Amino acid sequence: MFQILLAEDNPGDVLLFREALKSRRVPCNITVAEDGQKAMALLGSAAGGEIGFSPHLIVLDINLPKYNGDAVLLHVRRQPALQGVPVIVLTSSPSPADRAAALELGATLYLQKSSDLRQLLDIGRIIEELLLDGSHSASGIAPGA
Repeated sequence: MFQILLAEDNPGDVLLFREALKSRRVPCNITVAEDGQKAMALLGSAAGGEIGFSPHLIVLDINLPKYNGDAVLLHVRRQPALQGVPVIVLTSSPSPADRAAALELGATLYLQKSSDLRQLLDIGRIIEELLLDGSHSASGIAPGA
């Protein structure tokens, strides 16, 4: 079973994300952090503390309360235990500057949210492929192993 951290403050987007993965039958547990501070708390301390939650995938919105997605991404990339975990930035921002900043900070993918249902459900396919690839897994071990 894949463990996914979804940092998203919009309940509607959380529901759509769950449906996208459900439509692909991706075996996963989704832990939701409604703001950047909660996401960082779940992931542990960047200052040498223990890693709290060790997900197979992190999905971040850029526009999070308390700490934005870029701050969370920087926090993740500073932790050796999370270096291999893929991070998808899933946001409504079409800004090339936001895209460039996220990729420069170490995002694996930058995806723009869409109001088109087919495009939203396609996120499930993208995530399924990323998780099943296995080369991006932090531990290199398949879920449930």
